[in-house]
Amino acid sequence: MNANHSNFLENGNYISFATKKRSGDWVATPVWFAPDQGNYYLFSAGNAGKVKRLRNFSESRIAPCTMTGTLTGEWLDTHAYVLDDPADQATALKALRRKYGLQMLTADFFSRLTGKMARRAYIRIEPQ
Repeated sequence: MNANHSNFLENGNYISFATKKRSGDWVATPVWFAPDQGNYYLFSAGNAGKVKRLRNFSESRIAPCTMTGTLTGEWLDTHAYVLDDPADQATALKALRRKYGLQMLTADFFSRLTGKMARRAYIRIEPQ
């Protein structure tokens, strides 16, 4: 990945995260993300389609986008993994809190109130 692509991604608030279906079709979703040591981290509802798809295929791709998912850059091929280890999940959450600050803390607060925090999945994206 070139430095310009990396900077453009990391300066944005959203990426389009695409996962592969069994049919080979891609499904893209705009998500918050946080860089950390060459990888990117995100979170999702544990029962979301993207989490289920990642259990079958680690192939993924990311691109910078707007909050509504309109792409603002090119796709980058990646591999992504659902994090099952509590230490890895903590790394992801720390990176997201570092990037999004009060926004992430607010999301965490309401997720705890509704019980969604315990059902969250954290995902590590590794650029290829």
